[in-house]
Amino acid sequence: MPTFRFAPSPNGPLHLGHAYSALLTWRLAERLGGRVLLRIEDIDKARTREAFVEQIYADLAWLGLDWPRPVRRQSQHLADYARAARRLEELGVLYRCYASRGEIARAVAAASGGKGPQAPRDPDGAPLYPGRGRVLSAEEEARRRAAGAAFALRLDMAEALRVARERASQPLGFESFDEDGAVSFVRARPERWGDVVVVRKDVPTSYHLSVVVDDALQGVSHVTRGRDLLAATDVHCLLQVLLGLPTPRYHHHRLIRDDQGQKLSKSKGAQSLAALRKVGAAPTYCPA
Repeated sequence: MPTFRFAPSPNGPLHLGHAYSALLTWRLAERLGGRVLLRIEDIDKARTREAFVEQIYADLAWLGLDWPRPVRRQSQHLADYARAARRLEELGVLYRCYASRGEIARAVAAASGGKGPQAPRDPDGAPLYPGRGRVLSAEEEARRRAAGAAFALRLDMAEALRVARERASQPLGFESFDEDGAVSFVRARPERWGDVVVVRKDVPTSYHLSVVVDDALQGVSHVTRGRDLLAATDVHCLLQVLLGLPTPRYHHHRLIRDDQGQKLSKSKGAQSLAALRKVGAAPTYCPA
């Protein structure tokens, strides 16, 4: 059975962009005779609120949607992500990064001759990490390690790509499907992300690692999400090959934007579905 998933983060109320994504996901699953799993991506302890979890359930029910129980919550499955990280460490594709954000920013500025805006950037617009051994000296790394300092685990992109080439029988990429069912192959370019963080300092996982592990454990065959996550799929394809996990088919849908052309965002105060309910709005899916 085709299995889709809808995976919001409970760090704010759902808005029209989430509603569009949810309704589209359930619609595509119904067309293919499949199902949709609800997953709560709550690894961000600082921003997660239980009230937002309950509001997600209420918002989706208001949209007329239902899902199998129990709902997978990432915060309850950290051991799954830790095991995956250990497998990556055993492959030799992860390394410890003790540097702070400030130290990384200064190293990036120094590497670009003080011309920050011209520094190489990842698809999200953040400056690329300068690389292993280019922020802290070996002596400082050893000192912090001996002191038990917190560290992140970064993917050694060059080594990861080398290992992936040995393991993959075809070019790195994924099958993309559109709303009419047409399928095409998209070549992945994870190298543009540089040495991306796979395990954060504050939690034993990251968005990239968690979603890859979850999709595999839950048998997700189709992923529907916004175009703003298209580039992230490159990293996910690479992790799937390294971990020996299946790669789902992906559909990256259009984004709902405000009057200024910016995508709707929780952080920018996009009007919530709860607020729309209060003024009598009706849940209607419009594909155009």
